[in-house]
Amino acid sequence: MAWFVYLIECRDGSLYTGVAVDVDKRYAEHAAGKGARYTRSHPPSRLLARFEHPDRSSALKAEYAIKQLPPAAKRALAAKGEPA
Repeated sequence: MAWFVYLIECRDGSLYTGVAVDVDKRYAEHAAGKGARYTRSHPPSRLLARFEHPDRSSALKAEYAIKQLPPAAKRALAAKGEPA
């Protein structure tokens, strides 16, 4: 089963990074206010990108690495990655 790391742009311009098996379902949860605590207070405006990984472990490692990047680098990564 593939896992995905995804990037969401929030309405205030901030970025959220997460992992999921079904990105569309997870985004819908964020949009409905039932996702992560961060997206409850920073509602999402759009899904920027998703990156496929073979398993949960590699997805979590990639998520951690992306979270260490400054916002401009995250946006550049999203621009090069798989479109949402």
